[in-house]
Amino acid sequence: MSDLTNHIGEKIRFYRKEQKLSQEELAFKASLHNTYIGQLERGEKNVTVESLAKVCAAMDITLAEFFQGPNVTQRMLSIELGQIIALLEGRSKKDQQKVLAIIESLLHWKDN
Repeated sequence: MSDLTNHIGEKIRFYRKEQKLSQEELAFKASLHNTYIGQLERGEKNVTVESLAKVCAAMDITLAEFFQGPNVTQRMLSIELGQIIALLEGRSKKDQQKVLAIIESLLHWKDN
């Protein structure tokens, strides 16, 4: 499908995961089929405006918020990073350095 179709699917997935909803939960709330939600997220189907409005309403966001939101690709990559940052924000610089060393050690171990 087109870049636009893929981009919309990525945004749907991002907002769904941000709200900790499964595809089934989102589909139920939006009165759509769960396989359709999966197809939208993978960019396999073109979304209708009506279906997108249902998806947005189910996630308590407006269509304007959906389209005006920040670049999802950047935000999608930073969901887990954001969680890590939130865990470390209240910690001392020394604690942050220790966690960084642990992460580096784990990544080195995983890569070798």
